[in-house]
Amino acid sequence: MKMNSMILATLVATSALTMTNTQAGNSTNTALTSALGGVVGAAIGKQMGGNTGAMIGSAIGGGAGAGVAANKRDRNGAIIGGALGGAGGYTVGRNMGGTNGGYIGSAIGSAGGAVLGKKVSEDRRYEDRYDRRGNYRNNRYNNGRYSSWNR
Repeated sequence: MKMNSMILATLVATSALTMTNTQAGNSTNTALTSALGGVVGAAIGKQMGGNTGAMIGSAIGGGAGAGVAANKRDRNGAIIGGALGGAGGYTVGRNMGGTNGGYIGSAIGSAGGAVLGKKVSEDRRYEDRYDRRGNYRNNRYNNGRYSSWNR
């Protein structure tokens, strides 16, 4: 129990330091806040509902941390990635190294999942933008008004 309280105190102090300098949209900040949220969620969930509560708490905390730090365009992808990564990371870490392993797995899984989800959202937005641009050009010049020119 003493180790858990030391981990929680360290996380709260780290969050106080990192939250003062955060810029929305930065992948590093998204990873840090998601990892922090995943660990805090797992610790609170473990106190409330055992291992199942810790898994659910790590998912909620990882998603919430990612949502706080991600910009509004990539927020949904980061939340989904942080939540899935937190739950999976806690489960794998707990099976490998007990409760502390679960906390570490939750942090790593939340951070990795949030950054991956954010990157997928960015790439998808980029591709959609260029797909629309191509369609606009084609429709502008070949819209059927002057069909005799195209024959």
